[in-house]
Amino acid sequence: MARPKPWEVDDELWAVIEPLLPRVERRARHPGRKRHPDRLVFQGILFVLHTGLAWEHLPQELGFGSGMTCWRRLAEWTEAGVWPRLHVLLLAKLRSANALDFSRAAVDGSHIRALKGAPRRDEALSTGAGRAASTT
Repeated sequence: MARPKPWEVDDELWAVIEPLLPRVERRARHPGRKRHPDRLVFQGILFVLHTGLAWEHLPQELGFGSGMTCWRRLAEWTEAGVWPRLHVLLLAKLRSANALDFSRAAVDGSHIRALKGAPRRDEALSTGAGRAASTT
């Protein structure tokens, strides 16, 4: 049996993802072009994120829609808060299946904003009698 590609979403995973996506109804009067299926666009987003390919270079032959379609849908779903909800939901499923392994986890605080001028709790006390004279 062939191993699935990292951007392929099976039916079980799609059943978890689909309810989180916002419903977009077509207008009755001027419906415009029919939206590309969410599942294919989701896979297109995963493909671009996995390969590092530029959005505009996403091959149409893959059937994921254009790179711009995938990029817009990513922005739409980000605005709707899909990704944090999906993250929480998938973590809960993995925890309940006892499938999380933190033995190789790393914690990185580089995304936390550093406040300039805020008092530091670990500031070293001066050991001299006063400030040093300027040498300039």
